[in-house]
Amino acid sequence: MNPNKALWEKGDFSRIAAAMRDSGEKLVERLSIRPGLKVLDLGCGDGTTALPAAKRGADVLGVDIAANLVAAGNQRARELGLANCAFQEGDASDLRELSDASFDLVVSIFGAMFAPRPFDVAKEMVRVTKPGGRIVMGNWIPNDPTLVAQILKISAAYSPPPPEGFISPMTWGVEANVIERFSAAGVASEKVSFARDAYVFNFPGPPAEFLAAFRYFYGPTMNAFEAAEKNGRADALQGELEALFNSQNTSPDQNATSIPATFLRVSVAVG
Repeated sequence: MNPNKALWEKGDFSRIAAAMRDSGEKLVERLSIRPGLKVLDLGCGDGTTALPAAKRGADVLGVDIAANLVAAGNQRARELGLANCAFQEGDASDLRELSDASFDLVVSIFGAMFAPRPFDVAKEMVRVTKPGGRIVMGNWIPNDPTLVAQILKISAAYSPPPPEGFISPMTWGVEANVIERFSAAGVASEKVSFARDAYVFNFPGPPAEFLAAFRYFYGPTMNAFEAAEKNGRADALQGELEALFNSQNTSPDQNATSIPATFLRVSVAVG
């Protein structure tokens, strides 16, 4: 089985995505979505940004490698009565089922960055975007002090070394790498712009409960705990993550969690 597919079908990322809904709505508000706009949401999960775009009248296709998230996205679209939003399985590094120049806007918020072969990912995103269209990515930043970058960094320290040739998804959070990848796909560097932005995780429970969602439902953290348990280090991993979640929680309510996480917002003008 494709190891990337196995990673994201593990657990249930919808449990994490539920804490990301508010920020997904706010991000989409800034994308100038209009009725009839053709939008591709790549690495869409269960629709954190796809569904808000569809609510604004866009025709949205969500593509994700995880079958369970595609099913969850289609279910959410049905429940909301959004006939203009559909989800299907696909690999961000090989979108062979999608035609050239099909979309006005390609969005990938913490999605395509996790696909292998990043140069192929950039090439495919450019290929399916119409001339005059744009690509917007949200990518976590390596060594950033905020939540997700630190979860991934801590988890990696407890996990087996990656296979030979593995390219860290966090390399998408480095501006020079993004420019290099889109330049190889035929986009001039001056057509690529960057901004630091924040995604806020809002969870209706204390930090310990939010951490439990990551431990039991988020593929990378699940893998880290499985490896740590084999080495007798699960308590150490739990302790590091507890300290992280508690220190970053900004909610004044002891029974709620609100944690902002910094990311790199990438905007690409195509054609």
